[in-house]
Amino acid sequence: TPDDGGDPQAAESQLPTINAPTVGTFYAAATPDDPPFVKVGQAVTPETIVCIVEAMKVFNQIPAETAGTIVELLVENGDAVEFGQPLFRIQPA
Repeated sequence: TPDDGGDPQAAESQLPTINAPTVGTFYAAATPDDPPFVKVGQAVTPETIVCIVEAMKVFNQIPAETAGTIVELLVENGDAVEFGQPLFRIQPA
């Protein structure tokens, strides 16, 4: 692999992601008035709910499925997401 010169952006892009398990609409919080389920810099466990993906009026709570720290949010609240689309980048614990 080419040397990225210690570029943190390049190193970050190699980190694993939490992906959408279904097509739908991404929601960072349970309601518009609630705080987001997770924030960048937050530690999560495999059971931590990180977001909701709504598909055909079914609100699917999405667990992290891995332990680590959220380092990047890859979609915006209300975005339409595709099956397998990366939603978060995570630094494994």
